[in-house]
Amino acid sequence: MKSERQLPEIFTRALLQKEEALIARYHTIREYILKTYPGVNELLYHTHALTSVFTVSEKMSDGFCLIPIYTAHLNLGFQRGVLLNDSLHLLEGTGKLMRHIPIRNLDDFHKEAVYHLIDEAYQLAIEDAGASSALNGKTISKIKSI
Repeated sequence: MKSERQLPEIFTRALLQKEEALIARYHTIREYILKTYPGVNELLYHTHALTSVFTVSEKMSDGFCLIPIYTAHLNLGFQRGVLLNDSLHLLEGTGKLMRHIPIRNLDDFHKEAVYHLIDEAYQLAIEDAGASSALNGKTISKIKSI
């Protein structure tokens, strides 16, 4: 069952330039997040990657996970990944806080440990945002042009 939340045309046009397999992986992950956390906001960007950022307010800094789609791959990223309990060592990256899981196929996503990481990241974002948390279930495009 698809989410009720539609992607803006400008994002959809850019997404359709990607490989079908990437598009399918993106939609599967996005649908999981929006169904599991229906009140979260989704911020859409197009910089070095076409990206959905899932946040507990309308600020990127209150994000808990993101899906950047590159030319030939996509990741499931966590803004505060170094703070997560990653006992299976799924997270990659060397940034100060950011970590990601490469999603080469849907088997990389459909793991209980991945779902736990997403939930832990969500709970951490709620705690960190505190009073500024504004869960209103919006998809907001920050894309001016492509």
